[in-house]
Amino acid sequence: MHTSPVNELRPPAATPSWTVGDVTVHRIDEVPLPLSTGTWLLPGASADVVAQHDWLRPDFAGNDGVLHLDSHSFAFVAGGLRVLVDTGIGNGKTRANPAWHDLKTDYLDRLTRAGFPPDRVDLVVLTHLHADHVGWNTRAQDDGGWAPTFPRARYVTARAEREFWSGYDMDEARRQMFRDSVIPVEEAGLLDLVDVPAQGAEVAPGVRLLPTPGHTPGHVAVQVSSRGETALITGDCIHHPVQFAHPAIGSCVDIDPEQSEATRRSLLGSLAGTDALVLGTHFAPPTAGRVAVQGDAYRLLPVPPSGRPGAGG
Repeated sequence: MHTSPVNELRPPAATPSWTVGDVTVHRIDEVPLPLSTGTWLLPGASADVVAQHDWLRPDFAGNDGVLHLDSHSFAFVAGGLRVLVDTGIGNGKTRANPAWHDLKTDYLDRLTRAGFPPDRVDLVVLTHLHADHVGWNTRAQDDGGWAPTFPRARYVTARAEREFWSGYDMDEARRQMFRDSVIPVEEAGLLDLVDVPAQGAEVAPGVRLLPTPGHTPGHVAVQVSSRGETALITGDCIHHPVQFAHPAIGSCVDIDPEQSEATRRSLLGSLAGTDALVLGTHFAPPTAGRVAVQGDAYRLLPVPPSGRPGAGG
């Protein structure tokens, strides 16, 4: 795998970031998601349910019980590799969801300002192959085609994930997403499929894929470890902190809702009471926290970023 020097580009103080041992994890914002997203995505999270939990307000939900969700990536350097976890929705993509259709954001500028210009990224980890996690895999070309945004990187996802979609009867919207955001990476020879056993699979020093199936069959969370400290990037096994309090609340697009709930309960139980930092792929700011037991379920104890939100966040 190509590695590039990591000391020449320093992220600005404005990029929200968290320290995990010797690793600094940066949040690269794309867009806040429309307020209607929560009602559609997590139909069990009614305003009455949300109102039961004061700790969700004001960051993760409004006083009206409406959930707050974001689209962002996480970027960090591990073992001399510049790593990007999930690539958001992307610009200029034809999408059935109006909130994702033909975006024009400054995501790549934010990524570059944080010290991760596209041609210097070494590893792109895809927690799963949904449209809002693979969009910046590619960018538009003058001829109307799509080319890998990160041409020197290896893109990795679970073998089980890619094989599932290979045999799935996709609707046209999903076929379009694969045509513009997955297949060009495969055709460029940049996609690596990883077998992810129960104990996980290391894809870079201190970076391990953990199987978290349910939302999709091959879904993985990403564990980052350094000097005895650990962080976990959720992907979509947990969409929102309300699921800490109600692990039975699932997403309307979970492939296997029962497996998704079981995964969530197991994961939260393993993290509760530890110092592990949870970084939610769709959690609104402050985005990160630690898991505490509350009653017969859990809550998130927020950990604000060390960088101030601004130009990079």
